[in-house]
Amino acid sequence: MTQDPILILQMQRMGDLILSFPLMLWLQRLHPGRPVWVAAERGFYEPLMPLSPGVTYFPWEGVHVLKRHRYKLVINLSIRERAARLAGELDADAVLGPTMRGDLRRINGPWQLYRAALVRNNRHNRLHWADLNALDCVPLERLRATRFDPPRPPAKQKPQVGLFLGASDPAKRPDAVFWAELLRELVRRDIRPVLFGGPAEKQLGRETRERFGKPVPDFCGRLPLSKLAKGLNACSLLITPDTGPMHLAAWTGCRTLNLSMGNVSPHETGPYQPGHLVLRADLPCSEGCWECSRDRLDCHDAFTPEAVAFVAARAVRGKDPNTPPDGLRLYTTQRDEAGLFCLHRFTDRIDPDERLGTFWKTFFGWRLGLWDKSRAHAALLALAQNAPMVFEELASALPRGVTVFSRALARGTQTATPPVSLWEAAPQALAPLSGLADMDLQNRDFSREAMTEQVGHLEALGRLLARC
Repeated sequence: MTQDPILILQMQRMGDLILSFPLMLWLQRLHPGRPVWVAAERGFYEPLMPLSPGVTYFPWEGVHVLKRHRYKLVINLSIRERAARLAGELDADAVLGPTMRGDLRRINGPWQLYRAALVRNNRHNRLHWADLNALDCVPLERLRATRFDPPRPPAKQKPQVGLFLGASDPAKRPDAVFWAELLRELVRRDIRPVLFGGPAEKQLGRETRERFGKPVPDFCGRLPLSKLAKGLNACSLLITPDTGPMHLAAWTGCRTLNLSMGNVSPHETGPYQPGHLVLRADLPCSEGCWECSRDRLDCHDAFTPEAVAFVAARAVRGKDPNTPPDGLRLYTTQRDEAGLFCLHRFTDRIDPDERLGTFWKTFFGWRLGLWDKSRAHAALLALAQNAPMVFEELASALPRGVTVFSRALARGTQTATPPVSLWEAAPQALAPLSGLADMDLQNRDFSREAMTEQVGHLEALGRLLARC
């Protein structure tokens, strides 16, 4: 008898689909013999099928076929309303992610709710999208046991380096002036550069070539997605903004140097497999950036062609820099002791923001059931010892936080009026906690159960602080 399938709804861009590939593999290994189906955009999944796990894809225009079946599990990884409505209509034993029935919207799964709470509140998040895709339905032991092949070693003779020019937002990529100067720096270091880009980058590729003033292979707009992977595989390194082809290169074993600029967070959407490089501006706002609030993109200034070429040249010759160029942070992608994605920074010091991000990761891992409190206690103790001012700011915010949460709890149990936004009312130092509380209260209609649970998180934080 055929088993009810597992269905993943993934209606986002190419990079989001590729970041769902690990989830597909884990589900197949956890549920041998059970079909795994994926509803996605045809223009993305069809050319990626030779590289994808062996799942069954359905185009979005074929959702009427999906409605005829019953499912063991539906996982909605899309933020679009029509995906939530479909998730709400399907007959399934369990549904994770956003659902809608009529005007009622719900988010099922504590880690899917956690991700939704990161909107404009992701500064201290250290959990990668690919991990968050899975944490509600794949045991942590499975993630920890997974081993990805390292990136292919560079060519021994005159290495070829690809430059993917584009990104979904101009704020997330360099301009033609930068790319042209980077070409000069690479050639000066005896490296053969190649330009890559989609149809949207044809003009950018042309302008880059004109500014460079010498012949350079330019495949912008010339390679369909089905052939792009082959073109990237000929490279010893791909220099790229945070974009779908970066994830394609990482998935297929081409090492990437991610120029992480603009309103992105490499902790969330950096190259997922271990062994890749990430450059990020060494600015206070660079830890997590949902949208830029500055008058100009200051983070772009730190990325000089000389600095990027220096890192690239070292990488293709098997000698990663021990220290980053001035004004930049250099990371390599790794796994932490729990088996989750992390960034290792090339530096002799760990700054307070990184320690604070590590604490919140371990705290939510404890409170949402991944491990016991010992990891959170150890991370908080490290924060107290190495960043005492940040620790004191967190500790001093607790009394105000307790007052705000307690008033919300009292008001919510006495009236039908929703409480004020905890995220707006609570101290900024508690933003990760108050943001999740706001999302959970809305998701559960400001119920007493939800309020009590969120106050419990705050009390747990207080007990940890008292032990330090």
